[in-house]
Amino acid sequence: MRLLKNLFENNAAWAEKIKSEDPRFFETLSTQQAPDYLWIGCADSRVPANEIVGLMPGELFVHRNVANVVVHTDFNCLSVIQYAVEVLKVEHIIVCGHYGCGGVRAALQPDGNLCLIDNWLRHIRDIYHRNRDLLDAIPGDDERTDRLCELNVMEQVANVSNTTILNAAWKSGQKIAVHGWIYSLHNGLLRDLGVTADQARG
Repeated sequence: MRLLKNLFENNAAWAEKIKSEDPRFFETLSTQQAPDYLWIGCADSRVPANEIVGLMPGELFVHRNVANVVVHTDFNCLSVIQYAVEVLKVEHIIVCGHYGCGGVRAALQPDGNLCLIDNWLRHIRDIYHRNRDLLDAIPGDDERTDRLCELNVMEQVANVSNTTILNAAWKSGQKIAVHGWIYSLHNGLLRDLGVTADQARG
């Protein structure tokens, strides 16, 4: 069995670097978790949440899945949101997609036959069907995919905002906002899609 020795070596070097910069970093980190942000992003390995926003361990609470989808029957995601909102008291929830998302691209394929993941991608296909005229008018496959990536983020911001968790928090006066961002693999930059929500939907 391969023990992935290189990853342990990388870990040791990383820990040593952190300790050289702040000798008490891990001692402090191990006794508290107080992030201001919850990041809901794609599981894609090219989108490392902490790194692209320049935050250290302990500063960003993270949930990731294929195509950054939030649905009201996903108790894993909802549990993360509840813990972030009710225990950690985060002030910002960031739903971040990325251009060229493989999950979104797969959802655009007609008659998908991807077995189990097809059930997950149907949430994105629903977004496509609701915006079919707009998306089908876009000539290029990449451009169409990227527009659906944006629409998917917007939909997930609405889904987060409509959870019982967020509505209860807002009704109690808790200060928390939900933001929709998208990341470019081509230049490493984030873009705010301008769909911030910060109050109960009623």
